[in-house]
Amino acid sequence: MSNHQHLDNEMRWQIVGRLEAGQCQVKISKEFSLTPSVVCNLWKQFQDAGYIERKPGQGRPRATTSREDCHLSIIARCRRGATACQLSRYLYAATGTHVSRVTVSKRLHERGLLASVCVPLTSTNKRVRLA
Repeated sequence: MSNHQHLDNEMRWQIVGRLEAGQCQVKISKEFSLTPSVVCNLWKQFQDAGYIERKPGQGRPRATTSREDCHLSIIARCRRGATACQLSRYLYAATGTHVSRVTVSKRLHERGLLASVCVPLTSTNKRVRLA
């Protein structure tokens, strides 16, 4: 997570209104508890583009929604021995969303769970190991 604090539109318009009225950027930044660069950049954006809305977020959009992440964690808790590939198939069967095993592992890690890395032992392998 970043430490950036996003300004709501009302606060942005208040700042622009004070700047248009001729108030100093440093005073405005102190009143709103912002750094002067935030006020300066907002003013530049308003003068150049004529609007003050935030730009859309950058980066690749998530492959799963929060609801699908929750469903995935429930599946993982019910099927403790399932691998990430199997969990990916279960998620596809339930929601129709294709995700890779890496995505499954990341989503489970975010929720404090782990996907099995190896295939569970068969009954024959268990007997051989015990012997």
